Amino acid sequence: MFIQTEPTPNPSSLKFIPGRPVMEAGTADFTSRDEAANSPLAQRLFDVDGVTGVFLGSDFVTATKDDGREWQTLKPMILGAIMQHFTSGQPVIVGGGNDEVEGEDTEVIAQIRELIEARVRPVVARDGGDIIFRGFKGGVVYLNMRGACAGCPSSTATLKNGIENMLRHFVPEVQSVEAVN
Repeated sequence: MFIQTEPTPNPSSLKFIPGRPVMEAGTADFTSRDEAANSPLAQRLFDVDGVTGVFLGSDFVTATKDDGREWQTLKPMILGAIMQHFTSGQPVIVGGGNDEVEGEDTEVIAQIRELIEARVRPVVARDGGDIIFRGFKGGVVYLNMRGACAGCPSSTATLKNGIENMLRHFVPEVQSVEAVN
C-alpha cells in the first residue's frame, strides 16, 4: 500500500492519502481518543504519541500534532498506523460519523449550503480539512472549520476574505461569517 502525504497550510497538520476511500459519506473530526470511540482508525492514530487530532475525509486522513513533536519522527509512525488499519480489514467508523447537525432549511440556507458544497468544501478538502455549515441567524453564517483548517493561521483570512465575500456576493442576506466550534 502506497500512502501519499501532502502539507497543509496549517504547519501542525499533515494530509495522508491512502489511495482508497476513507469515509463513504460525510467526514469525521476527532480531537481526543475518547471522541474517537467509534473509529478504530482514529483510535490507532491517537495511539501515536504526539497526535492531537484526526480528521477523516472522503479519501484522506489529516493528522494534527502537538507543537513539541516533529513531523520527521511522527510521519513514519502515522503511515504505519494507517497502513496497519487498512490491512486489518476493520471499518474506519463503526456506526455513523460525527458529521454536521441538520437545521431548518429555508431558501437562503439552501443557497448558502449549495455555495459551500460546490465552491468551498472542495478547496478546503485539498488542504486537508473541511468546513461545515452550522447555521444562519440575523445575517450571520456560522461555519465550523475542521481538520487542518481548525487552528490554521490562515483560516481567519480564508473565512473573512474568501468565504464571507463570496457568500455576500451571491446571497445578499448574508452580512458576515463567523467560525464556531
